[in-house]
Amino acid sequence: MDYTCIFLFAFTAYCVALAVEWVSWRRVSDTERGNGFHGRDTVNSLVIGIVSKATRPLEALLVPFSFTLVAAAWTPIHLPADRWWTWAIGFAATDFCYYWGHRADHRVRLLWTAHSVHHSSEQFNLSTALRMPALMPFAVFLDNATLAPAALAGIPPSVILFWQTVTLLFQWPLHTRRIDMLPAPIEYLFNTPSHHRVHHGSNNPYLDKNYGGVLIVWDRVFGSYAHESDPVVYGLTRNIGTFNPATTNFHEFLAMLTDIGRAHGTRAVLRAVFGPPTAPIRSAITTHT
Repeated sequence: MDYTCIFLFAFTAYCVALAVEWVSWRRVSDTERGNGFHGRDTVNSLVIGIVSKATRPLEALLVPFSFTLVAAAWTPIHLPADRWWTWAIGFAATDFCYYWGHRADHRVRLLWTAHSVHHSSEQFNLSTALRMPALMPFAVFLDNATLAPAALAGIPPSVILFWQTVTLLFQWPLHTRRIDMLPAPIEYLFNTPSHHRVHHGSNNPYLDKNYGGVLIVWDRVFGSYAHESDPVVYGLTRNIGTFNPATTNFHEFLAMLTDIGRAHGTRAVLRAVFGPPTAPIRSAITTHT
């Protein structure tokens, strides 16, 4: 399957949608616009997205193997790739693994140092979807272990890769405030712009909710679901106050290093690296650029 053509087509559609969304916000009054588009913030998102894509080959070199391929080689179970039910099981398993990997991104400090880049914008629009971390191979190394259980269950790597790609593309259009709630059956089963707005909220009751990829049912089952009701405050619980792409990308990693330097004893160091991001020793970098 030619994933390059798929991404080119999807990216073209995404750029058109981004332009349409931007124009739609221009037709809204300043008093109603709120978290629409902010010029410097949007440029920051675009730069971060470009750098992330440009440095991905380097990260691939620094991560010499795939846990998914290793698991597929080790497992005694091999489901046939030419059966529809393998693809159905593959979809459910891949989405299930994504849920737990995404949940770990929010609950493990080392992973949050990378994932916080995606949540760092105080705006919420389609450009926010491009905010992905760059030059953090440790996060790639740990994150690619997320899908290993699906491979251990016998799902072919090609099927896993397909559904992983679908999940990524599915989430691009979820980053918008211009789509209201969808019909109830869709909202109940699938991740939607409303659910994802909640996920990007830094205020309670939205903090650390709605981790789902394509499906939202995992959040309902495992107690991490929240319904959009009150206004959403986007960004981090302690915003970094900068439009500098380098600071945006590395601020939480540097904060973690600072906490490690301040930690006393092995337990404190491990807490600074693997504990939740809300640990008391967490520090923040505040700059205004």
